[in-house]
Amino acid sequence: MKHLGNKVEDIKIAYVGGGSRGWAWGLMSDLVSAEDISGEVRLYDIDYEASLNNAIIGNKYNDVDGAKSKWIYKAVKTLSDALTDADFVVVSILPGTFDEMESDVHAPEKYGIYQSVGDSTGPGGIVRALRTLPMIELIATAIKNYCPNAWVINYTNPMTMIMRTFYKVFPKIKAFGCCHEVFGAQRLLSAVLDENGIKDVPREEIKVNVTGVNHFTWLTKAQYKNIDLFPLYEKFVEKYGDCGYERGRDENWVKTVNTNNHRVKMDLFRRFKYIAAAGDRHLAEFCEGTWYLKNPETVDYWGFALTPVSHRKNDLKNRLEKSRKLISGEQPIALRKTGEDGVNQIRALLGLHTMVTNVNLPNVGQIPNLPLDVVVETNAVFSDDAVTPVMAGELPIEIYPLITRIIGEQEIVVESALKRDVELAFKAFVNNPLVTIGIDDAKKLYKEMLENTKRYLQEYNF
Repeated sequence: MKHLGNKVEDIKIAYVGGGSRGWAWGLMSDLVSAEDISGEVRLYDIDYEASLNNAIIGNKYNDVDGAKSKWIYKAVKTLSDALTDADFVVVSILPGTFDEMESDVHAPEKYGIYQSVGDSTGPGGIVRALRTLPMIELIATAIKNYCPNAWVINYTNPMTMIMRTFYKVFPKIKAFGCCHEVFGAQRLLSAVLDENGIKDVPREEIKVNVTGVNHFTWLTKAQYKNIDLFPLYEKFVEKYGDCGYERGRDENWVKTVNTNNHRVKMDLFRRFKYIAAAGDRHLAEFCEGTWYLKNPETVDYWGFALTPVSHRKNDLKNRLEKSRKLISGEQPIALRKTGEDGVNQIRALLGLHTMVTNVNLPNVGQIPNLPLDVVVETNAVFSDDAVTPVMAGELPIEIYPLITRIIGEQEIVVESALKRDVELAFKAFVNNPLVTIGIDDAKKLYKEMLENTKRYLQEYNF
C-alpha cells in the first residue's frame, strides 16, 4: 500500500467467494464510489468461471459515471494466489448449493418444524454450520500462512460460529463479522421519530447500544441527540404492536418473502422491555418454536414470511441472467448505494477517518456477564489499524437466558465441527428452541439432513 496523505493507493483485497452475484457487485460499487482509496481486488471462487465473469464486471465499474477511483479486478485460480500479501480479505461464500439449503430449510417441515431463513440457527443453521466450518478452518489456516496481518471481513452465515472458528484456528487473526440487521432497527426508530414530528432522520444519527449475538441482537439504549427513544418506542408499540408497521406501505402493497412488519420485534419488546434489533425472520428462529414459527398460519398471523429455497433458486437464475447482460453490455453498469459499512470500515482501518458501528468479535469484556472469547455483537470503534469493542454493559437479566442458551449451542457446534464429530453436534441440535419434537424423531430428522448434505461432510465420522 502507498499512503499519500489523505489517500491510500495500491491496496490489495482478496475476495473469497469472488464469484458472488450479489455481494461482490455491491462491493464493487462502493469501492469505486470512494475517492480516497484504490487498488486491486483478487477474486477467488471454487467456480473459477464465475470469478472471471466478475472480473469483467468489476473492471467495467471504473468507467461508470460517478466513479471516483480505480480498481483492477483479477480472477485467480487458487486461494494462495488471492491471499498472498493481501491487506484485506473479504469472505462471502455459499457453503454448498441451494440443493443442500433446500434440505436445511424444508426437511424439518415434515416434522412440523418451520424456519423462516434457516442459515444461522435452528436445524438448518446447525447443519449449514457443519459443512461450512471446515471450509472456514481451511481459509483461516491459509490467511495465517499467506497474509497474517490482513484485516478479514466476514459476511457469510452462520456468522457467529464462523467468527468463533476463525479465532479458534488462528487466534491472532484480525477478523470481524459484518451484518446490517441493526441498521433496520435504526431505520425503524427513524420512523418512530417521524411519528413524533421529527422527519427524515438518517439512521446513522440514531445512536444505539448493541448487545447479543448475530441475528439475535438487542438494543439496551437508543437516542437521537438528547431524546431517549425508549419511551417513544413504547408508545409506537402500543399503536402498531397488533397490526404491524411497514414504512411506505400503501393500498398497492403486496406481501413478499421479505415482508417484515416488525410485529415479532414489537412483541419481544412487550415481553422483555428491550428492543430486539434484527429482522423478524431472524428473531423468530432464535425463540421457542411455538412463539412465532409453530406453523405457517402462525407465521402469517405475526406478519412475516417463510423464505422458500425455491425463491432463492429463482433469484439465482435472475442474477445469472443479470451477470450475462452486464458482461455483454445489454445492461449498463450503474453505481448504487448499498448502505453497507464495509468500505467505510476499510477506510477507517487505513486511518482515513474514525467510525463506530456494530460488528461481531470475540468477547473481551464488552459484555461482562457472558463468557470470554465467545463471539458477540456489539458496537466497536474503527480507527487506524484497530477495531476496539465498545463496552455494552451486562446483558440484561430479562434476555440473558435466551442468549446464553444459544451461545451454549453455538459453542457445541463449533467444537463438533473442529473435531468432525456429528454425535456431539446432535446435542446442540436436539436442544435447539425450534426442535420441539421428541428425541427419536429428532434423531431421524438429523440423520436425514446429514445424509442430504453428505458430500460436504466427507471429513466427518458418521
